[in-house]
Amino acid sequence: MENFVVSARKYRPQTFASVVGQRHITSTLKNAIERGQLAHAFLFCGPRGVGKTTCARIFAKAINCLNPQAGEACNECESCRAFNEGRSLNVHELDAASNNSVDDIRNLIEQVRIIPQLGRYSVFVIDEVHMLSASAFNAFLKTLEEPPHHAIFILATTEKHKIIPTILSRCQIYDFNRIRVEDGVEYLRHIASQEGVTADDEALNLIAHKADGGMRDALSMFDKAVSFCGDNLSYKDVAATLNVLDYDTYFTATDLLLEGRYVDTLILFDEVLSRGFSPSVFASGLNAHMRDLLMAKGPAISLVEFTGTLIERYRAQAARAEESFLFGAMSLLTEVDGKLRQSSNQRLFVELGLMKIAGLGQKKNNEVDSLSFDTAFSLPELVDAVSVSAPEAVATPVAKPTAQPAAPAVPQQPAAEVALEPARVVAEPVVPQQPKRRPAPRIGLSINNMMSGDVKTASELAREVEAASSVEVVIDPSSEQKLMEAKGRFIAELQKSRARFVPVFETMRAEGNVVHITVASKELHEDIMRDKLTWLSSIARTAGVNGAIDLVVEVNEAIKIARPITIEDRLKHLMAKNDRLKEMIERLVLDAE
Repeated sequence: MENFVVSARKYRPQTFASVVGQRHITSTLKNAIERGQLAHAFLFCGPRGVGKTTCARIFAKAINCLNPQAGEACNECESCRAFNEGRSLNVHELDAASNNSVDDIRNLIEQVRIIPQLGRYSVFVIDEVHMLSASAFNAFLKTLEEPPHHAIFILATTEKHKIIPTILSRCQIYDFNRIRVEDGVEYLRHIASQEGVTADDEALNLIAHKADGGMRDALSMFDKAVSFCGDNLSYKDVAATLNVLDYDTYFTATDLLLEGRYVDTLILFDEVLSRGFSPSVFASGLNAHMRDLLMAKGPAISLVEFTGTLIERYRAQAARAEESFLFGAMSLLTEVDGKLRQSSNQRLFVELGLMKIAGLGQKKNNEVDSLSFDTAFSLPELVDAVSVSAPEAVATPVAKPTAQPAAPAVPQQPAAEVALEPARVVAEPVVPQQPKRRPAPRIGLSINNMMSGDVKTASELAREVEAASSVEVVIDPSSEQKLMEAKGRFIAELQKSRARFVPVFETMRAEGNVVHITVASKELHEDIMRDKLTWLSSIARTAGVNGAIDLVVEVNEAIKIARPITIEDRLKHLMAKNDRLKEMIERLVLDAE
């Protein structure tokens, strides 16, 4: 039986061109070899399984090649053959995880002094260099800074932040990237073709995603999947082998949530839990799925790391999902994922989050199926709405209500009615002289009462419209004359109670039943508008206006207050408050000064 060699070793790249996903590193190293600009120390850092040690070996072989070609080793000279056969004495590899003491570094320094027998350089590759002790690092500093001309050090690590700055300053630093899913899928497809294995794109995508940017992990998963599935890697079998949630689960869950079917979603979640997956795995995976759908809705689709038919499935589902739904789902799932570990009942916590997301989907469907969602219709829109939402209604048009004689008195409107019409304030109920009919009020037709079954027929709605239309707003025809005549009296009252507003209302003018005043700042405008109803009531009471009036405040920052409050004004105010003070001033003949 032939000895089996794992794919990670069997297909380890032997040239810079075959390194996957690190073009910025390999191009730099090749150029340095061609130009003969070789540093004495390199630091390769990055995630696991991205090619740090592989690039170090290729680099060591290339710089000792007797006939290099465009920065690549020829693989034909004696130096290359010795390296390929594992008998080269020019490359020394040291595992710093198990050789991390000062004595180990001393032994390394002794080896550095030996001149290479074949080739120009002795290359020392120190893997996991961050595992060296502080004393070992300090013992290595001098040699690393000024090594012999034939010595080159290549340090490799996955945790650059653990290396002391004095080491970092002596090395050329190369940061390796995570291998993209697209590059991983392409390389896995190449390996599968070399091994005579057929695999669909979704299966290779699943392996590349699970590897999380590490090619060594991806090849290990590939070997495991081949052992289980044989020569045909199907998506379902690979998902079962790697014990990961397949994409179909997330696509199905999203479809159910979009339709607002929370019961079916909870049943699907129960099936996921019965397969041995934790609630956190499902929540985080669904959150990532929502993120990918959001990216797939526009030009950001390049941020979705999928290929082939899978990316088309994302496009299709993203077209059915609105951005508001995806944003809301991501927000809820992020909150669930962050608080899940602290929850005593993780399953219930995730289920509540799923029901909230299903509520977002139900809300979207309701907005599409109904004419309005908690919004108001005007009368013409209401007739259309009734014809749609109440099919049993009579098709004949509703007759307009006939004019009714005015009531002897109009009751004062409540505060809520004033809020709907802020420009109209009824001062005192009187018999209208020239009544003016207010436009028909807007009547709300909410989806909430539709769902609860509280839907009124067309005739009932028509009666409500008729009753609402009969409410009239009274306008006194002599409002303008009364307001201007009462200006002096109103200012006199202000002088006693709120003197600082006197200069403002001295600019008061009336146009019909509308009072206009001008202020010099936005702050004063806000003060007056905050108590607008109070001001209108006071003006109407002082002027004796029997009808509605309105107040318009204009801001003109270019003007100044007409007359500032003087000492005389303050003295008059005090005298009005205190009769004894007035009597004393008159007897003693005192003035304001």
